[in-house]
Amino acid sequence: MRAAVAIAQSAEDPLGCLVVRDEPEPVIEPGWERVRVRAAGLNPHDLWTLRGVGHPAERIPMILGCEGAGETDDGRRVLIHGVIGDPDAGGGDETLDPRREILSEVHNGTLAEYVAVPARNVVPLPDGLSFEQAACLPVAWGTAYRMLTTRAGLRAGDTVLVQGASGGVSSAAIWIARALGARVYATARTPEKRAYAVALGAQEAFESGGRLPERVDVVVDTVGEATWKHSLRSLKPGGCVVTCGATSGASPDAELNRIFYLQLRIIGSTMCTLGELHGLLDLIGRHPLPDRMIDRVLPLERVHEGVAALASGQHVGKIVVRP
Repeated sequence: MRAAVAIAQSAEDPLGCLVVRDEPEPVIEPGWERVRVRAAGLNPHDLWTLRGVGHPAERIPMILGCEGAGETDDGRRVLIHGVIGDPDAGGGDETLDPRREILSEVHNGTLAEYVAVPARNVVPLPDGLSFEQAACLPVAWGTAYRMLTTRAGLRAGDTVLVQGASGGVSSAAIWIARALGARVYATARTPEKRAYAVALGAQEAFESGGRLPERVDVVVDTVGEATWKHSLRSLKPGGCVVTCGATSGASPDAELNRIFYLQLRIIGSTMCTLGELHGLLDLIGRHPLPDRMIDRVLPLERVHEGVAALASGQHVGKIVVRP
């Protein structure tokens, strides 16, 4: 089968470490299923693996890809929950299992014609969703859903700021927060990306660091160092920043005086549980998905173009690959 494989790691030349080549089809272990991948979403996790961030060199080569959608051997249309973990080991939450992994960390990922996953991770694909739409959901959209619901406790009528609004998680957070009844503001670096945020449901979009019309209950921050001060200063007393990443760097000025004086909450979040993925699918069943959730769809042989766009930030929404 054809697959996109990380064959080395380099912070300076990650694209040079990625090849598309023939690989053996996966061996199916007891309790696992094989899925023929029809579409797979690209994520920063793929780029980090190529750069050697958080992925041990001894696990290279590795087929990349954390999420996807396709068909089982018996013909069921499914999407793939990318977190492999034991809910019991995490107190009912597989993302808190100390031994949990994400596809392409220990087991080969979805940027291939076939992938093997635990049967628990195979989720029926609702009618009306294309494979390309479904491939966007388990990682970026699932992460945003967990951030807003389980972690931040968002309620209808709350106000939300989404930083860096054109990325996969951030763009999903705008749509999800709006669908949950929140009033949403966003920041982005370019007029095109600010217009995209408004098209997704933001009431207004501002330049990075711009002054908001009001302070907000929740800030979704995937950017980190470049937006951290603005995130804290945008909150109401008692509000929270929920973060799942730090694409601009992970060493922000903590501003502890502001945090304790205004009783702000700083909440971390990673991926989503199977139950949260079902919650997201239920929300999507009640609200039509945005027309522009996908930036581009590429064949597997052009996966380098997608990873290059991911690295440069020259995209709005998700990049999808068709194996």
